[in-house]
Amino acid sequence: MTLTTTEQPTRRTTAAVVPVLAFAGIVVAVMQTLLVPVIKDLPQLLHTAPSNATWVLTSTLLSGAVATPIMGRLGDLYGKRRLLITSLAIMVVGAVISAVTSDLLTMIVGRTLQGFAMGAIPLGIGLMRDMLPRERLGSAMALMSSSIGVGGGLALPGAALIAQHTDWHALFYAAAALGVLAIALTLIVVPESPMRAKGSFDLPGAIGLAIGLVLFLLPITKGSDWGWSSGTTLGLFGAAVVILLLWGLMELRLKAPLVDLRTTARREVLLTNLASIMVGVSFYVVSLVLPQLLQLPAATGYGLGQSMVVAGLCVAPLGLTMMLTAPVYARLSARFGPKVTLIIGMLIIGLGYGGGLGLMSAAWQTVITAVVLGAGIGLAYSSLPALIVGAVPASETGAANGLNTLMRSIGTSVSSAVIGMVLANTADHANGLAIPTMHGFRVSFLIATGAVAIGVLLALGLPGRRAATVQLRASSEEAAGLANAEEALRGFRGRVLAAGGTPVARAKVTLIDRRGRQAGATISGDDGTYTLTVPAEGHYVLAARAAGHGPLASSATHPGHARLVDLDLSLPGETVSA
Repeated sequence: MTLTTTEQPTRRTTAAVVPVLAFAGIVVAVMQTLLVPVIKDLPQLLHTAPSNATWVLTSTLLSGAVATPIMGRLGDLYGKRRLLITSLAIMVVGAVISAVTSDLLTMIVGRTLQGFAMGAIPLGIGLMRDMLPRERLGSAMALMSSSIGVGGGLALPGAALIAQHTDWHALFYAAAALGVLAIALTLIVVPESPMRAKGSFDLPGAIGLAIGLVLFLLPITKGSDWGWSSGTTLGLFGAAVVILLLWGLMELRLKAPLVDLRTTARREVLLTNLASIMVGVSFYVVSLVLPQLLQLPAATGYGLGQSMVVAGLCVAPLGLTMMLTAPVYARLSARFGPKVTLIIGMLIIGLGYGGGLGLMSAAWQTVITAVVLGAGIGLAYSSLPALIVGAVPASETGAANGLNTLMRSIGTSVSSAVIGMVLANTADHANGLAIPTMHGFRVSFLIATGAVAIGVLLALGLPGRRAATVQLRASSEEAAGLANAEEALRGFRGRVLAAGGTPVARAKVTLIDRRGRQAGATISGDDGTYTLTVPAEGHYVLAARAAGHGPLASSATHPGHARLVDLDLSLPGETVSA
């Protein structure tokens, strides 16, 4: 079907939205690995004990975990672009604070603010769903979802180069500059989404979730320092369980909760989130193991004796491969669906870790491992938002993807704690230093392999492609039956939009055949959506009218087989392919 439009500036802007949002996601992800090259030096740089220095990393993790679902919900309510810019602005402020201090407490404040930027990932995915045509949405969301790994992988060699040749504070100045650039591009290129969720912001729910997450994640990240059986660790875990249970009971009673737990409990959403934890666990293992293996002295008998920069370059293909898998994911998902693509991705991850057990004796071998794992993680990460978006209403996209991103963060947190404990317990000690062993590295790879095996089992329980499509349109058994019937129909569907892209409710859409006879009519919903069936293939005219808008008459051709052709109608007088 060929359509014309007079809204060329809008189309050009839409074409630039994807790379700009993906760049914003990469910038945010940079904050997660920014300090990896200087982790071992942080106690000396901040003039503090090693146990205190770890708060510089822990604070970013905790604030990111808290901010991700909250920023997603705020974006659904008040505008995703607005909250995306707010997240990036908070990150820039935090980077500047960290850049001008060597005081531990001030550094922790700056790093806490930097963690708030993690909300940009689900906000970007939500913006893509709201403004992109369906045929571009899969690859766009894949790139946005993978950006968290792409940024982390590409940041390692860059951060290592800066840390090795300049003052380490330059890392934060560079991060602030990238944040300012991302804000400027977003302001220039990305329009605000017209979609808004109904209701108000659940402040008590946000506070309860924040407290519960902190109580849960804090002992995970600090358990190795405090002792896993210590009263502090067990007490915080117990308090987290109590707080999160009370929070859940409160959310179930609210009409506009921060997180819709009934939607979250659906099989497709629940299993996707649980699989996300497993993918997060597997992703972080390679980031912890390979840099240490590459930088250990060759005198250990297994260390590869590479510099900080070379180690970063060897791991960088992980992020590059993740970025390059986005178009591959789009083709696989279009043919087999995101469930199958997720399973394929996790199987490739398992292959990468299994093969990696025997590829640890040379730097080039680590590059092969990074490439294979990057391909698998890229496919898995790309599948997750598609599964979530296909299972929740459009008004909950930001919050739902925020929760999914949180699940990945929990996975990386668990991975960091478990792998850190494994490497510490298997380390050799010389002159007061703990030296990771090859046995510890291989056990870590086996743990990652086990995590993706669990993830595959979870993914096998997801609904098939057809069932997932049905549940995108319906949340009850009766509505699901109607949606299933809709899949067998042929016709046109889309949205009626005002000139600025705002959905037009209660617009009358009439279908006229080639002989000038009315072949159907409908009224657009509150979100501007309409569906019209056609009796046969051929040329049709869709006429739309709404109070306060000029009439629209648009010609279109239906190929005739059983499918619904996407066509948005823009008042007055333009048509836009959806």
